[in-house]
Amino acid sequence: MHFAVLQFPASNCDQDAVYALRRLGHTAELVWHKVATLEQAAAVIVPGGFSYGDYLRTGAIARFSPVMQALQTFAANGGLVLGICNGFQILCEAHLLPGALVRNRSLQFRCEQIFLRTATGDSPFTCRIPADRPLRLPVAHGEGCYYADDATLTELAANHQILWQYCDARGELTDDASPNGSLRNIAGICNAQRNVAGLMPHPERACEPLLGSEDGCLIFASMIHTLERRAAGLGSPSR
Repeated sequence: MHFAVLQFPASNCDQDAVYALRRLGHTAELVWHKVATLEQAAAVIVPGGFSYGDYLRTGAIARFSPVMQALQTFAANGGLVLGICNGFQILCEAHLLPGALVRNRSLQFRCEQIFLRTATGDSPFTCRIPADRPLRLPVAHGEGCYYADDATLTELAANHQILWQYCDARGELTDDASPNGSLRNIAGICNAQRNVAGLMPHPERACEPLLGSEDGCLIFASMIHTLERRAAGLGSPSR
């Protein structure tokens, strides 16, 4: 499967994503933000970093890059899109995902290892993650607190669009488990069509033993499994 990894000025996790996907045996290439088409991609990764220096606010300028029009079309046609950290922020700014990422409640940049509970296996991004297994992934952000109004939060929960939540090592949701104070401990969500997702933790930084965890591979493996089923003319997978 061929993955496109978008690259904006000041992206800093793009090479990590390319490395992780290639390590899993699939092709991946960087796509500069001025490119106007994504026709060759089977899936798109919007990576972390500080696109455009986070001027104005995180993701606010990147959403106007030429490649974002192509991404809108790609997503509207059912293409798989995963936004990681700054990529999640960009997807929210572009209204491909609901809600917003705001300043951490501590008002501090948080860079540490955390645990995630997968809230549903019914998505292209979680279908290969074993049930009841907390994932250990790193975070590195200053604006990772997920916020949405009550109606949006209720809809996300009802539609099982909350994919990941911050938890402790036992998989329990606690206030202390969240590094940023996100509402309902939300770490990642998907759209109503379930083909666009974003999360603040970094799966590409947890893809081999040298990094202390391989749990990030499960997220990419879920996407790959979904793409393989699509190519074979099969339906969407579930855990």
